[in-house]
Amino acid sequence: MARKLQNLRNIGIIAHIDAGKTTVTERMLFLSGTKHRVGKVDSGTTTTDDDQEEQERGITIYSACVTFDWKDIHINLLDTPGHVDFTAEVERSLRVLDGAVVVFSAREGVEAQSETVWRQANKYEVPRMAFINKLDREGAGFERVFNEIKNRLGANPVAIQMPVGLGPSHVDNPFRGIVDLIKMRYMTYEDEGKKQKESPIPEELLDEAEFAREQMLESLYEHSDELASLAMEEQEISNDQIRAAIRKATIARQIQPVVCGSALHGIGVQGVLDGVKFYLPSPIERPPVVGTNPRKPEQEEVRKPDPKEPFCGLVFKILPAKTGDLYWIRVYSGTLSGNSRVYLPSQDKKENAAQLWQIHATKKDRDGQVDDVSCGEIVGVIGPRFAVTGDTLCDQKSQILLEPIEFPETVIEMAIEPESTADRNKLAEILELLKRQDPTFKAKENEETGQTLIAGMGELHLEIIKNRLLRDFNLNVKVYKPRVSYRETISQAVEVWGECHRLVDGQQLFAKLKLRMEPDEKVEQGVGIRSRLPVDSMPMEMVQSVKDEIKARGEGGGCIGSFPLAKIRVTLVDAESNEESTPMAFSIAAGEAFEDALGKAAPMLLEPIMKLTVTTPEEYYGEIVGDLAQRRAQIVSTDTHLETTTIVANAPLAELFGYSSAMRSLSQGRAGSSMEPLEYAPAPAEVADGFAM
Repeated sequence: MARKLQNLRNIGIIAHIDAGKTTVTERMLFLSGTKHRVGKVDSGTTTTDDDQEEQERGITIYSACVTFDWKDIHINLLDTPGHVDFTAEVERSLRVLDGAVVVFSAREGVEAQSETVWRQANKYEVPRMAFINKLDREGAGFERVFNEIKNRLGANPVAIQMPVGLGPSHVDNPFRGIVDLIKMRYMTYEDEGKKQKESPIPEELLDEAEFAREQMLESLYEHSDELASLAMEEQEISNDQIRAAIRKATIARQIQPVVCGSALHGIGVQGVLDGVKFYLPSPIERPPVVGTNPRKPEQEEVRKPDPKEPFCGLVFKILPAKTGDLYWIRVYSGTLSGNSRVYLPSQDKKENAAQLWQIHATKKDRDGQVDDVSCGEIVGVIGPRFAVTGDTLCDQKSQILLEPIEFPETVIEMAIEPESTADRNKLAEILELLKRQDPTFKAKENEETGQTLIAGMGELHLEIIKNRLLRDFNLNVKVYKPRVSYRETISQAVEVWGECHRLVDGQQLFAKLKLRMEPDEKVEQGVGIRSRLPVDSMPMEMVQSVKDEIKARGEGGGCIGSFPLAKIRVTLVDAESNEESTPMAFSIAAGEAFEDALGKAAPMLLEPIMKLTVTTPEEYYGEIVGDLAQRRAQIVSTDTHLETTTIVANAPLAELFGYSSAMRSLSQGRAGSSMEPLEYAPAPAEVADGFAM
């Protein structure tokens, strides 16, 4: 399956929910000839939303991969969810992509999740272009959304197209076409977007188009000495020179070219595809991947996107199946062949790569089994058994360990209880399967109550999991109401000694250990451990036993409500040992010191705070704000546009259960909201007291 690397594009479609990502993907498949009919989100007939929950809800839940050709390039495209509960799908997709198309609704503009996905793209340094969609909608505004991209996202957008008209067909000046500011031609569309007709720009639009083109060129002069010199000399600038300047600045993440249209009606999607071809990078235009040598962690390893380099790939998604899990792998260097063996450095194990498949939506392509894949490709692999999402696979003779994918911590949990022993065994097996598929899903059994606690990113996330257990896997389980995932930390530093003077199995044990426990914001979860022990105070195997004990205690929960610990640093300060000292003795001393310190360091309960964005007609503003005040929310900002007010507030998750229903009731169904995890903050005393009783 060798392709020219310069003609390959690995891209993602990212956006806020309902901005039109999946519709854009459907149009791309239709225009490329991959599909003969355009699927509709409302009808549940889209290619990438092939799960029953997705079709019923009309939203994307799982990232899906489609592959197709456009002109002389080959595109691997990942369609991602827009709902914040499934942000892990965006996170892992951006980790392995070379470029992205960010979709914005021309009516709603930059929304809460727009900001989140933009930050994620910044984190992974992904070049991107923007598509302002839904210009045929009531209240659409191209300039307004363009300025929001610039001001709210801190971006540097450059418009390379200009819409002709705005809004639906019944308004005075409806959206009906696009002016291409590079070619300076008027573009109209027929046959659901397949026929793109070019014509001269109408006289009444010429002045506006020439002004917009001049703005585009002015933006490019800052990033292209060639264009700036030609402009100074008043020489003609060719279309190819403009495209080359846009491409160079886009790949360097200095600008984001902006195109526009209406994906639902097929207007402008050809411009998106051309933008992917002209402006987004191929694998060879991205920096080489950098990792470490697993045998020598201090040694840096680099892999270039070259078939002659040793093989290196990253597992970014796993789809469990009875016939063999399908591992989605981005190949960064070298070549991967079917029926081969690869190395898993994180576990020091060999893995089989038995079958290689092209991926279609969320399944392996029926006709897409291949013999080998080269660097730059995204491929489905059947055969591995031990790798998890974020693991590196490589050539054992040339080992490399890439940085794993980081996922946000869960904020909400729910208890489920199997109704029979048979269901208990089946439940444990299925939960393991779901954890392999979704890195943000957690599950653990409470041995005292017999209940299983499942944790996720939000109410919708847990509802989807619950439905899968009941419907897809036919499990008989009782399901309880969701509850908040609290954390525990400390509010002051303490130093304590832990001692061991015990007779164990006839052997006298002795150990003394001094540790310091203090708050540390940098330790986002669990307990950070470091050693400041004097040289030769105790042997290394005993130091390791102390660290293992503290780590285990840290994972065991706090003393307020046994919630997971966070933001705590433990430093090993001093130790005393003699001939009666053993690793077990120091483990006992470490455990005693840890529990003593935790009780003395003023334990504190932390609760998850959500960033809540509410969009409401002005007339309901007072009721919405009053309700938020009762939910302990802090208003961060308000913004009014077209008689619609957007409220951004920070509120405790504990107060937001069922908020969507309450908000719709207050606004007669006319308001909308979205939320995303913001931080963990100290909970009020009355909340903590409720767990301490």
